[in-house]
Amino acid sequence: MTTHIYSGPLSMFGAKVEIAAREKGVPFELVMVPFTIDDAYEPKHPEVLRVNPVKQQVPVLTDDIDGGVALFDSTQISEYLEDRYPGPESLALWPAGIAERARARQLEQKSDEVFFPNVIRLFGLQHDMKSAPAVAACAACARFYEELEGLLASRECEYLAGPYSFADIAFYMAHVFADRKGAGMTGATPRLVAWRDRVGARPAVRAVVDPMMRFLASQGRGVPAFLQR
Repeated sequence: MTTHIYSGPLSMFGAKVEIAAREKGVPFELVMVPFTIDDAYEPKHPEVLRVNPVKQQVPVLTDDIDGGVALFDSTQISEYLEDRYPGPESLALWPAGIAERARARQLEQKSDEVFFPNVIRLFGLQHDMKSAPAVAACAACARFYEELEGLLASRECEYLAGPYSFADIAFYMAHVFADRKGAGMTGATPRLVAWRDRVGARPAVRAVVDPMMRFLASQGRGVPAFLQR
């Protein structure tokens, strides 16, 4: 075993990496770093500090291939896994075409940098979901859902970028956290709800999300209704 993935029980970005590795059939050892109740990871794992000394965050991937690879950032890790384990031997998680791959990368980036910041604004507001900041954040999430609903309708495809890709993994996990914080989907976006069910049924996704939901339940935290099985 040469590949190690450092993640945490409630790390959205770590979950993205683990799902991608499982989808591609990559052999790896998962290291769950210490976690505290305040959504923090303490004490910091020494490998996380070594590889990501500034942000000190998971996910981190280390690989002793080619003299040693050490990466942080879920997007960079996913691109490394795609290069290291290309199709047809392994499931491709980025489209092959230049334009299609660019669209998938943009969708993944928007999930992380456009959609998810609205979810972050909801952290700490569960006691006051009618406050102006919470209402604004939920409205922004709803607009993003509508945008993706339109995307699925216009392309008549099952996944966000055409074939199943890392863009789907990224937005699925971002939505899980949005739902946790009170900004879930509604019947206003039926295509997107059906997309969520398709992605959520994949074995690699279940293998990562189910333990996360069990951890939430063990901590007395809410589990999204669509994941209460």
